[in-house]
Amino acid sequence: MNLSEFDFPFDPTLIASEPVLPRHAARLLCLDRRSGVLSHRQVADLPDLLAPGDLLVVNDTKVLAARVSGRKQPAGTVVDVLFVKDLGDAVWGVMLKGHFRVGQTILFDGDASATVVQRDEAGTKIRMASPVPVADFLRAHGRMPLPPYIKRSAQPEDQVWYQTCFADREGAIAAPTAGLHFTPELMARLRARGVETAAVTLHVGPGTFKPVVVERIEDHQMGEEWFDVSAQTVGAILKAKQSGGRVVAVGTTVVRALESAARRSGGLQAATGESRLFISPGFHFTVVDALMTNFHLPRTTLLMLVSALAGVEAMRNAYAEAVSRRYRFYSYGDAMLIL
Repeated sequence: MNLSEFDFPFDPTLIASEPVLPRHAARLLCLDRRSGVLSHRQVADLPDLLAPGDLLVVNDTKVLAARVSGRKQPAGTVVDVLFVKDLGDAVWGVMLKGHFRVGQTILFDGDASATVVQRDEAGTKIRMASPVPVADFLRAHGRMPLPPYIKRSAQPEDQVWYQTCFADREGAIAAPTAGLHFTPELMARLRARGVETAAVTLHVGPGTFKPVVVERIEDHQMGEEWFDVSAQTVGAILKAKQSGGRVVAVGTTVVRALESAARRSGGLQAATGESRLFISPGFHFTVVDALMTNFHLPRTTLLMLVSALAGVEAMRNAYAEAVSRRYRFYSYGDAMLIL
């Protein structure tokens, strides 16, 4: 398929800069895949849209306060460093803008510093020197890594807003945004409805946002992201399916984790590792039956994934409806439920 097939007219004023509060008050565009019918609800209506025995699978990754300002030496120019991945031995994969050479130093608050040890087409690596563990350094000096389409600086409220209520395992540089809509109150109502919950981990990294630059989308190569699907979650999925329940993924990251685990062994089993799974139209889903997701940027792998589940034409219609009804888009925006 051609990349241009995943473009759509968009009004940038629809980009949400902060969430609706309470979170479950966000709007929810529902798509019935069998009929193509669209309906307009709220996330708070989710217990009425799911059935007893359905299994909601969430991503329990926790977003690092991964963006830190430092001073590039020797000039002292202020630079932003995005800490992406702990590679061990105090070495981190990072994202940096501007010209840097191997051996160059960046000074941070807290008596910490970094030395560039790799800067090439494969990426940038730094070696940290810090009086405290880097995780503690980030908690003390880091900011939430809001996506660039949110045209404001991170503020204290983002420490809560940009973290799901499921967040447990630290390691992501972006939130699994469909999960941002859930609250303890909504979870209690889902449990009362007989909807069970299970968790996977996928640490959202640059791979999710890697731009598609090839015209033929099948030529795109995803970046690696670490995932973990436990035996407990596999057991919950098998139990739900045996009883006729649906596996409802909360977010595209959950879809990729579950389908990656299934592909590794020829059937769903517990799995841990790096995933490069690229899901686009024509993909055969073996685990996921339904999906709750936010609205995504045009020409992205995220839009291709939801189009693979719902159908390309159905997604075009849904996005046209969302734009015309002025749904709020992207990380802090409204949501869509594909059943």
